[in-house]
Amino acid sequence: MYAFSHTDSTYVKPPGGGAADRSDAAQPTGDHGLPPPHDPSRKNPPPQDRPRTKAAQREATTAALLKAARELFAERGYAAVGTEEIVQRAGVTRGALYHHFRGGKEELFRAVLVQLSAETVRQVARAATVPDDPWEALEAGADALLDACATPEVQRIVLVDGPSVLGWDLWRAIDSDYGLGLLEQALERAMAAGAALPASTTAVAHVLAGALDEAAMVVARAEDPAAARAEMGQTVRRLLEGLRGPATSAPHLKERP
Repeated sequence: MYAFSHTDSTYVKPPGGGAADRSDAAQPTGDHGLPPPHDPSRKNPPPQDRPRTKAAQREATTAALLKAARELFAERGYAAVGTEEIVQRAGVTRGALYHHFRGGKEELFRAVLVQLSAETVRQVARAATVPDDPWEALEAGADALLDACATPEVQRIVLVDGPSVLGWDLWRAIDSDYGLGLLEQALERAMAAGAALPASTTAVAHVLAGALDEAAMVVARAEDPAAARAEMGQTVRRLLEGLRGPATSAPHLKERP
């Protein structure tokens, strides 16, 4: 289908974009048939710095494509970025993109969104583990999610382009895969400690996830994201107050600094 061999499809082009320097094989050997010491003036890195296996080459190519696409999608949005621009920035062939992402730009975008969603969930999980109190952990997780959604990268790729490029159902499924389970765990912990009123954690998690998604969308589309972030943070905390159990202290709805 494409005029590239399997090897070419996974090959990462050198920074100059030209043909690879294959001069290593033609170099004379030193005493006892051993290769001469590495010459720093030569263009190629020493062999130990290059991927030695096809698996390593595939991993390097995929990482280069994801990095380039993520930067471009965040800078200008999905619609304004072409595949040729992506492969040029990644330093790979066009065949490499379709070898690793057979659905082309859309499949690559989906991989970028999944990568970014996973990173966001890890940030939220780290923030939620700081407080010892289960209720404060729930609040910290909600705040961390809104903070992440206030960043330009998450706004453009996950919140603005994600639903329109992938469709609402697929976008929502990815969002649920990465965030819903974490929210359920936080609620289970809070309910077990009496910090939250007993209820179906699945039902409450779905409702809270929907509220957080909408709050994040408002922040992403706001003319003043900082003001919107503060307002949405307060609103989410007021919603959480309705779940507060008897084991928690009095409501504290002060604005975050």
